[in-house]
Amino acid sequence: MMYNLVNELLSLVKTYENDSLNPSEDLNAFRRWLNERDPGKATSKKQSPVWKGKASGRSADSVINTSLVHLYRYAKMHAKAAIAGSAFSTPDEFIYLITLTSAGEMSKTELIKQNIHDKPAGTLIIKRLFDKGLIVQKSSGIDKRSTIVQITEKGNDELKQSMDKIRLASANVTTPLSGNEKIELIALLGKLEDFHYAKNFEKN
Repeated sequence: MMYNLVNELLSLVKTYENDSLNPSEDLNAFRRWLNERDPGKATSKKQSPVWKGKASGRSADSVINTSLVHLYRYAKMHAKAAIAGSAFSTPDEFIYLITLTSAGEMSKTELIKQNIHDKPAGTLIIKRLFDKGLIVQKSSGIDKRSTIVQITEKGNDELKQSMDKIRLASANVTTPLSGNEKIELIALLGKLEDFHYAKNFEKN
């Protein structure tokens, strides 16, 4: 029996289980993971992708911007399907609640800022959540002009009831990507977000 090979395979399986976001016992998934971590493949020069209009001068910037807009629309379709029949009227409402759940209570201005909305649009979302009893508002003890918002018990319950569908909607958007590709994409999108956040908010 080839014990060295068996031991190496066991070691690879342990690495696969620890490194992958959603490790599967499917052999094809393990094989794909092995191919992705192949050093020869990693060091080889990546082929430049082909896109419509490239030959006539359409830039990579144009393609990226269009893809981001399209992906936002696809994500919105999945999110709308996930909240059908729930207390939420729009995906923005549960996103605001998720922000309050993860970051805690905050001012209305900060909540709107974190979700990259202009003030009128963000104020309307907060008003709908307040009218439904999903959040409460109170005056800030530091700045009387500032209003603090926090999620209510009802808001937490509504969010919990919808979370499985919301997680599925999120997974549907990224279904074709492997675990490693998702990590790479998070890093790239984070770089873009950090740049634009600093440019638009940190100087204010």
